Amino acid sequence: MKRPKPNTTAHIAWHPAFVEALQLELEDYRDVLEFLSEFQLTTEPLRIDCVIIKKKKDVVITKNIGEIFRDINILEFKSPGDYVSIADFYKVYAYGCLYSSLEKIPITSITISFVESRFPRELLDHLQKVRGYTVEKNSPGIYTVKGDILPIQLVDSRQLSADENLWLKSLRKQLTHSACMQIITEIARHGKDSRIKAYLNAIAQANAKVIKEAIKMSNSNLTIEQVLEDVGWIAKWEARGEERKAIAIAQNMINLGYPVEAIVSVTNLDEERVEELYKVGRAKESVE
Repeated sequence: MKRPKPNTTAHIAWHPAFVEALQLELEDYRDVLEFLSEFQLTTEPLRIDCVIIKKKKDVVITKNIGEIFRDINILEFKSPGDYVSIADFYKVYAYGCLYSSLEKIPITSITISFVESRFPRELLDHLQKVRGYTVEKNSPGIYTVKGDILPIQLVDSRQLSADENLWLKSLRKQLTHSACMQIITEIARHGKDSRIKAYLNAIAQANAKVIKEAIKMSNSNLTIEQVLEDVGWIAKWEARGEERKAIAIAQNMINLGYPVEAIVSVTNLDEERVEELYKVGRAKESVE
């Protein structure tokens, strides 16, 4: 009986990475902000991607993505390839209203932010033509929506400045070599790798090849092992190393004439994999 194949489709956990990126972007205010990831609004499955709470109400946030912040700040994040739809807007807007009602917070103390890696053309068009709102571009990638009691902003992370918003801008696929080098340099300079495991894991999975190349070409003492050790990649590499050993043993057993069942039992390789090795061995023999 053939053993089931393992699921090799990698799931990238973008949302925990988004929260860590926000913490890095707003690091200057870490003592006055509290970050609540996947905040459960009710006992039903209604979860907000991130809620940022100002612990000191009199502190003014001057960071570009936090200029609109009030006491309670609701953020919706769309993974690369996804986008904020009109329906998403009303869903998150409803979260703000529910939060105000359930937590007994004045609606005027709440803000809403949407972050995605594309220009929200359809949504902005709806907000201006249907809702009668006005939209202002405050800085690269940041659009402020005015005309509602709730301060609202939409962020196109691709347009953000790498100097101002390295972490959010880089939270995507298809990073350039220079962007990877900048991230690696910042991690090495600030020693952040142990604090941002989800972030590193997401960008490493999404940009594995270019990150490895960037680290090899880096002049810093940082190694790929140091960067990815805490996010589970080292364990994967070690597993691959064990698999190579098992394959070597299997090939020796094939040369000695052991049956497939015995090789599977000794090496724990899939029966299908062992049969493939047999085929390769027979092909070599026929060529020789």
